[in-house]
Amino acid sequence: MNHAIRVHEHGGPEKLVWEEVPRPDPKPGEVLVRHHAVGLNYIDVYFRTGLYKAPSMPVTPGMEGAGVVEAVGDGVTDLKVGDRVAYAGALGAYAELRCAPADRLVKIPEGIDFTQAAAMMLQGMTAQFLVKRTYAVKPGDTILVHAAAGGVGSILVQWAKHLGATVIGVVSTPEKAALVTSLGVDHALLTSENIPARVREITNGAMLPVVYDSVGKDTFTTSLDCLRPLGLMISYGNASGPVTTDLGVLAAKGSLYVTRPTLNTYTAKRDDLVATANDLFEVVKSGAVKIAVNQTYPLKDAAEAHRALESRKTTGSTVFTV
Repeated sequence: MNHAIRVHEHGGPEKLVWEEVPRPDPKPGEVLVRHHAVGLNYIDVYFRTGLYKAPSMPVTPGMEGAGVVEAVGDGVTDLKVGDRVAYAGALGAYAELRCAPADRLVKIPEGIDFTQAAAMMLQGMTAQFLVKRTYAVKPGDTILVHAAAGGVGSILVQWAKHLGATVIGVVSTPEKAALVTSLGVDHALLTSENIPARVREITNGAMLPVVYDSVGKDTFTTSLDCLRPLGLMISYGNASGPVTTDLGVLAAKGSLYVTRPTLNTYTAKRDDLVATANDLFEVVKSGAVKIAVNQTYPLKDAAEAHRALESRKTTGSTVFTV
């Protein structure tokens, strides 16, 4: 028997339906994974609402999970039945059992449990490429992170501190400000403040080389106004809606750069995926970055978790137990 959450039509959290589905068989190059934990990410909301288009309907959301290999398809040589594995970026995680391409899976090392792995793969690997590759954070940098108490944000601020940066974290409540301060954020700002003015004060007018923004429409102009000339705005999410802008704004504000990176692009090559995951595993095992799983839900209660996520009631990572 196998159960999954499926979306038959786009809409609110009530469109997430828990139902019995056939047990899948791995095709050549695939493995069958029995999930022990599944991660919740904002991209799951995008597939539920239709902002991101699924290949077909009904769709099983979810991009990240951890579990045990239960069967292997033809041609799979690097994995065997019983291996502990995790992945990110393969749509269809909200299920007890799912098949996934073997080349998208990585083995979970000793010292990392299923809950940690499910919580860190998408968010942690995203944080890795953001601070190591999209913009290589270095000692002496001052950076700003929107939604600093969220899943990616809480990992990103810790990693940036580990790399020697001064971190400005923007959050929505005093409680979240206290949380990110405990993670090492140097300046916790509230969304109700004049963020560019506070950045000018903190940097003595120098402004910032980079801003990390997962909020989207509501913060885009604010982010640009925090940058110094030739600064980089990294837009990696649309929590408040997609961004639309006239490119001439970038010229007017100081010949700025904007990029919209994705994990799938940065880990498209198998070697990059493995290197990114291994870097993440090492920084977590060292204790430099802690994965805070602050909410857990049974997978069948995915709708409740989506409501909490969209209303900004969550902090850190949320994991479904399977």
